[in-house]
Amino acid sequence: MRPFHVDVGQDALADLHRRLADTRWPDEPPGAGCDRGVALSRLRELANYWRTGYDWRAAERRLNSFPQFTTEIDGANVYFMHVRSPEPDAVPLLMTHGWPGSVAEYLDVIGPLTDPRAHGGDPADAFHVVVASPPGFGFSGPTRCPGWRVERIAAAWGELMRRLGYDRYLAHGGDLGVWISLTLAALQPQHLLGAHVSYLMTPPSGDPQETAGLDEEDLARLAQLVSLDRNAGYQKVQSTRPQTLSYGLTDSPVGQLAWIADKFWDWTDSAKPPQGSVSWDQLLTNVSIYWFTATAGSSAQLYFEMADLLPDASKPPALPPPLPVPLGVAVHPFDAVRPVRRIADSRFPNIVQWTEFDRGGHFPAMEEPELFVADLRSFARVVAREES
Repeated sequence: MRPFHVDVGQDALADLHRRLADTRWPDEPPGAGCDRGVALSRLRELANYWRTGYDWRAAERRLNSFPQFTTEIDGANVYFMHVRSPEPDAVPLLMTHGWPGSVAEYLDVIGPLTDPRAHGGDPADAFHVVVASPPGFGFSGPTRCPGWRVERIAAAWGELMRRLGYDRYLAHGGDLGVWISLTLAALQPQHLLGAHVSYLMTPPSGDPQETAGLDEEDLARLAQLVSLDRNAGYQKVQSTRPQTLSYGLTDSPVGQLAWIADKFWDWTDSAKPPQGSVSWDQLLTNVSIYWFTATAGSSAQLYFEMADLLPDASKPPALPPPLPVPLGVAVHPFDAVRPVRRIADSRFPNIVQWTEFDRGGHFPAMEEPELFVADLRSFARVVAREES
C-alpha cells in the first residue's frame, strides 16, 4: 500500500491548454442540434471554459484532501481512496465507478458517509469508505496485460478489502461498477453484507410470459433499452475497436471531452439550470482525470473484455450470476435506462430495497448527493435488520 498524491506537472497543464487552443474544429450540418452527437457550439463553449476558466489545481487539492493509495494486485496497479470514519463501529463500504465516470463522482458523498455526525446525521449510519478505480481507469493507469474481465476485477477487489482488514462489507456500484459489485457478491458472498446499485439493466429474455401484462410505464422502460441499443455507438466501438479509438482520444483533449460529455449530457438532467445536474467543473474534473492519465484507451479495453456480457438487441441477455446477498436498487428518471421491477425480481430474488426517485440520472452521487447518501444509509439499515 503506497500513499498517492495527485500532482499534474505544469508542463502537462500547459500542453492541455495549447492543444485546446489549437483545436481543429469540424463542420456541422445546419440545424443538426444534438441528434447526431454533441452540438458544435455547446462543445466549443465548454472547451473554452476548460482552457480559460476551469481550475484543475482546485480539483487537485480536493482530490488530495482524501487519503489515496495505490497497490499492485494480480499484476495490475490499483488506485483507491480509503477514508476511515471516526465512528469505530462504522460499516465498511466499497464503491466502484464505471465508464465514463471516475472517483470524482463520489467526492461530495465521502464526508457525509464517513462522518454523519459532522453533517447533521446519525453516527450509527457511518461507513468506512473505499472508492476504487478499476485497472485501466484514471489513476490506476493502463493495465499491463489483457484479460482484465469483470470476474478478475471482482477478485482483485476482494483481495483489496482483505488487505485493508475488512472481512465483511457492503459494495456499491454504478455503471460498469454494477457488474463488478454483483460479481464480487456472487463470488465471495461470505464477505459481502449486501450490494447496492444505482443502475440495473433488465433486458427481456425473449420469453413472452416475462413481459405479458406489463403496464405502460414498464413498456416505456423496455423501449428505453431499445433506444439505448440504437444509440450505443460508444459501446459498439469500445467493445470492438478500443485501440483504434484510443489514438484520437489520447491525442485530442476536445475529442476526449466530446466522447465523455456526450454521455453525461445524455444520461443526466442536462436541462436543469444553470448547467445541468452535473456542473461544468464536475464534468471537467472527471474528463481531466482521463486526459492527464491517458486512460481513454485502457478504460475502453474493459468493454472489449466483457463484450459477451453487454446488452445487444440481436441476442438474449447474459443473465446475472445467482446473488446470495441482499440487493438494493436505486432508480433515477434521467438514467440511460430504468429497470423493470417484475423482471428484476425474477432474476434477483434477494432485492430488499427498491427506491424510485423523482430526480437524478446515471451519476447520482454527483447529481443528487443527499439522495444517494440517504439511500445507502437506508439500505445498510435494512441489511443490518436482515443480519439480525
